[in-house]
This record gives sequence, structure tokens and C-alpha cells, in this order.
Amino acid sequence: MDSRYEIQRRAGGGSANASPALGVQSRRRKMPPRPADYKLQIIIIGSRGVGKTSLMERFTDDTFCEACKSTVGVDFKIKTVELRGKKIRLQIWDTAGQERFNSITSAYYRGAKGIVLVYDITKQETFDDLPKWMKMIDKYASEEAELLLVGNKLDCETDRIITKQTAERFTSRISGMRFCEASAKDNFNVEECFLKLVDDILAKVSRNPPCYITIRHLFC
Repeated sequence: MDSRYEIQRRAGGGSANASPALGVQSRRRKMPPRPADYKLQIIIIGSRGVGKTSLMERFTDDTFCEACKSTVGVDFKIKTVELRGKKIRLQIWDTAGQERFNSITSAYYRGAKGIVLVYDITKQETFDDLPKWMKMIDKYASEEAELLLVGNKLDCETDRIITKQTAERFTSRISGMRFCEASAKDNFNVEECFLKLVDDILAKVSRNPPCYITIRHLFC
């Protein structure tokens, strides 16, 4: 073989098909994701068995567990959404419905910017418990927290006991509380309910930003 050819191959530095741009691209650092404009804490409360965990998991992971175990104490999930041109990181706390956990869960009311109160449209006792939960809100939550009442298990419409009109009358007596019905099982109106709550929080932020200056530092 001609020695001049050997010199040319060595000078070429590898395969003729290799692209010099690949090496440059591999050394480029990936751009970090845009940080959240707001970090908000939302808690879900209500009596045992109303579907609080199912609503949270449907919204955050788009999953549904037919036989979920009762929450012990508290659990939480993280979800990032975009609304009003802002990136919002949500920390959603799922609280136990049993009274013996009230001393634990009450601490999570204080930092909440949104509170989701859930009842089961097929169980009268879960609706009758709403005034008890409102007392917890009045005692522990900020007056600035946005409130949302959710009638869950709309997939059980044939077994409905609590009419929509009854729930609307309840919310009409509480200043600023919104109301919606949903089905975590059928994934009906779940995302819409949560996003409306977040939108209400952002609307309040824009109207009164100094009161929410620390909202971005509530948690990491």
C-alpha cells in the first residue's frame, strides 16, 4: 500500500462518514427547564370514602384505583400547569377524612392557597358533614384561601341522593366558594375543577400581589 495513503487516513482522524457537528452538539449543555412563576399549595379535605385520593391521582397522574386504601394522615402529589401565561407548580395534599387525624391534617390548612372540599353525591352523611369541615377551614385556614366544593362520583348518577341544587344552595351561603360536580372514575370534569380553582388563585394574586409575595417560597 502506498505510504502517502496511510498518512492521509491518519490525518483524517476516523470514519469519512463522521460529522464534526456531532461532537459539538454532544458537548452543548441542555437548557434547564423554565422555573415556576408560582408555587401553590392546595389541600383536599372531606369525609372518609368520598374519593379525595382518586380526585388527586386522576388530576396529577390521570390514573384511577378502584380499591384505594384510606389515606393515613396526609399524602401529596406534584403537578405543574400553565395558566394565564404563567408556569405554576402545584403541591396537592390529600388529607385523611377520619377525625383522629385532625390534629395532624390541621397544620396543612395554614399554608394552603386553595382548599377542595369533597362530598359523595350518593351519601347523605358526607354532605351533612360539610359544616364540620367548614369549621375546620374557619379555624385553621387563611381567609385568603380560595374554596371549591366538589360533588364526586357523578358516575353513580342513578344512586344520587344530593341534588345539584342542594349543593348550590350550600355554596351560595359561603362567600367566594365555587361548586362543581365530577367523576374521578370516568375522568369527568376533574381537571376543569382544579384548573378553575388555580385560575381563581391567580386572579387574586394579580389583584393583590403584595399579599402573595412569599407564595413562590412556600416549598421547594
